[in-house]
Amino acid sequence: MIKVIVSGFNGSMGQKAVKMVNSNADLQLVAGFNPVVKERNPAKYGLAKEVKIFNRLEDIDVAADIWIDFSIPSAVYENTKFAIEHGFRPVIGTSGMSEEQTQQLKKLADSKNLGGIIASNFGLSAVLMMKFAQVAAKYFDESEIVEKHHEDKIDAPSGTALNTARLIYEARGHDQVQHSNNDPMKTRGGDYHGTKIHALRLPGFVADEEVIFGGTGETLTISQSTTDRESFMTGVKLAIHEVMKQDHLVIGLEKII
Repeated sequence: MIKVIVSGFNGSMGQKAVKMVNSNADLQLVAGFNPVVKERNPAKYGLAKEVKIFNRLEDIDVAADIWIDFSIPSAVYENTKFAIEHGFRPVIGTSGMSEEQTQQLKKLADSKNLGGIIASNFGLSAVLMMKFAQVAAKYFDESEIVEKHHEDKIDAPSGTALNTARLIYEARGHDQVQHSNNDPMKTRGGDYHGTKIHALRLPGFVADEEVIFGGTGETLTISQSTTDRESFMTGVKLAIHEVMKQDHLVIGLEKII
C-alpha cells in the first residue's frame, strides 16, 4: 500500500487527486495539507475519519510514501523541500518555481536517493506535445508558443509553455534568431532563448497550448487541448508508481513515458 499526502487537497486539482487516490486499491490517503483551512475534521471535506488534516507543515506527523502537491506557486518550493527532507517522495504538479529552485530541490532529493517528479503538466496529451515539439525543433529553426488558460491561473507563462521552450532550446543547442527588437507595446510576448511565449487568460479555457514552427514555405503546428482536469490524474497515477522505483528527482513527465 502506497501512503499519500495531498497538499492543496481541497482545491480544484487537489480534490481530483484525492478522488484518484481513493479510487485505487493500492493507494491510501493518509493526510491532507492546506495552510488556509481552519477546520481539521476530515468529515468536513468528505474524507474518512482516519485521514489527518494539517494547516502547518511543522505539525505533519504521519508516515507517508508520496507527497502530491497541487498548491500555489508561492508555497510549492517550501512544500517540496519539506517533503524531501522528511522522506516523502514528491509528485509536484504546481507550477511557478524557478529553474534555480528546481535544481536545488533535485540536488537535495538526489543526495537522499529519493525518487520524485516535478512536472509542468500531468496530461498525457500535453506531455506528448512537448516531446513532438522537441523532435520538430531539430528541423525547424524558428518557433513560437501560445498557451491558453482559464482566467484564474495565477502564473504566466505556464509551466508547460516554459518547459516546452526549454526542450526546444535543448534540442537546438542555441538561441533562436531574432529578426526585430522594435516592439514598444511588448506585443511579441515573453522570451526564452529566443522562443517567444504568448499567454492568454480567458474564461472558457482549462489548459491549451500550441507550438508553431516556421520554415521556408511551410509551417507546422502542434497543439493540445485539455477540457477536463480529470485528464491529469492518469499522469499523476503513473508518476506515483514510477517514482516509487526511482532514486532521484525527475524533471518532467516526458522523462518517464
